[in-house]
Amino acid sequence: MENWKDEDSRNWFKITVPYGRKYDKTWLLNSIRSHCNVSFTPVDFHYVRKHAQFFVKDFSTASALKAANYQIRDEDNQKISILVNPSFVSHSVLNEFKSEQMEQLKITIKKRYDVSQKSLNLQNFHLDPDLVGHDIDMILNRKNCMAATLKIIEENFPELLSLNLCNNKLYQLDGLSDIIQKAPKLKILNLSNNELKSASELEKMKGLKLEELWLEGNPMCDTFSDQATYISAIRDSFPKLLCLDGQDISPPITLQIEVSEIMKPCKESYKGPDTLKNLILQFLQEYYCIFDYGDRQGLITAYHDDACFSLTVSFKPEGQVPSSLGKYSKSSRNLKKRKDPVYLLKLLNHTKRDVIDSLSVLPKTQHDFSSFVVDLCVQTEKMLCFSVNGLFKQAEGMSQAQVYAFTRIFIVIPANNSSLCIVNDQLSVREASPAETQRAFSTPVYTPSSSSMPTLSQEQQGMVQAFSVQSKMNLQWSLKCLEDNEWNYTIAAQVFTMFKAEGKIPEEAFKQSS
Repeated sequence: MENWKDEDSRNWFKITVPYGRKYDKTWLLNSIRSHCNVSFTPVDFHYVRKHAQFFVKDFSTASALKAANYQIRDEDNQKISILVNPSFVSHSVLNEFKSEQMEQLKITIKKRYDVSQKSLNLQNFHLDPDLVGHDIDMILNRKNCMAATLKIIEENFPELLSLNLCNNKLYQLDGLSDIIQKAPKLKILNLSNNELKSASELEKMKGLKLEELWLEGNPMCDTFSDQATYISAIRDSFPKLLCLDGQDISPPITLQIEVSEIMKPCKESYKGPDTLKNLILQFLQEYYCIFDYGDRQGLITAYHDDACFSLTVSFKPEGQVPSSLGKYSKSSRNLKKRKDPVYLLKLLNHTKRDVIDSLSVLPKTQHDFSSFVVDLCVQTEKMLCFSVNGLFKQAEGMSQAQVYAFTRIFIVIPANNSSLCIVNDQLSVREASPAETQRAFSTPVYTPSSSSMPTLSQEQQGMVQAFSVQSKMNLQWSLKCLEDNEWNYTIAAQVFTMFKAEGKIPEEAFKQSS
């Protein structure tokens, strides 16, 4: 560090946290401050690829930050590296606006603010004649420009509900990430007709409770195979979203299981094993309704942000995986079969987005719920671990007649919305034995009894039964909802959710026939 005092560096230092993008900005800075013996103000905090960076000005602060290297551990008990290097002054500081420019910027922004709607229209902001006429280059991709804009918003429009940033050539949202603190009440954001290439940019604003978002006209919109995948990816960052690109989107299909009964058996308020058993069975019913008949992207709300999922395929004694399980074997982490530790780690899906992506590529299935054997392994006040064994078959492809057996181990915790949240999910799949195959799907599926009802296929019968379980409607109305939506389970579920919220479903739909 002997050359750090070189005057040419202006005593500025660049601080880099390798792979710091995975950490929340507030958590990261607070953690660094708690291990630094001097107070400091980070300048121009931003993410560069996978890393987090910011600047500090003086030598003593840089020395203290260097001493904090590897002194912080994250939630996975991994040490966090802090790299300190001499640097020229950051561009955001070098290009700070002068006081007269900030005043003109404030006047210009106030002209674009609608007090009654609490909305701010910054469309084509760089072309505003009030700015151009005063030689103010307002390029919102530049951190100093966005920072100045957000500062004015924070000081003058703290109640801001709607912000229009379309047609500003935005290709990254690093600077906009601070809007979470500057305008926490924001509900509507228009980013259309910019140059955003990846949905990962939206993760930088994940704390916003947006209800309406516009993205049309960005290159990222062309990267999705269908509308459902597009909606699911955007909703991963903004789960409360109700409108995307001007189109209403119904709430996602979610598991809503009351978990207030998860208590230690030694507590007086514990309601007994029957309540807990019903809780787990209801969870499994609703989970497999979506897994078999809905859009598996809808299961994303059932998983913790840092959930883990692994898949193992049992192989024959001679070491061969059955050909009928070929689509499963590609993702199998069987330690006896896989020798490469790097590849084994790659096959461990970590984060709920990776989990859902892995589940979505597995073959479409139909599970025999009557075959399920459930065992509660561990029960505490804050966690449940249970296993489920059962039978299933593929609902499409050449192997539809083949019956398979599975074992699945779930570790779940209570979630904030009074539902169960999966933190670990282990699935093992094998071919069923002859005896298992013989008894599979032997329990008849009950369908609405009416001479006018058409004959339903076994898959349609299962869909009706599953829809009835999830919606709580009787079989007749569940059948009607599926038929009206051409047997598209996901669309039927979304229509049901919307109609129920609007009070358009009659009470008779929920009356079970005797």
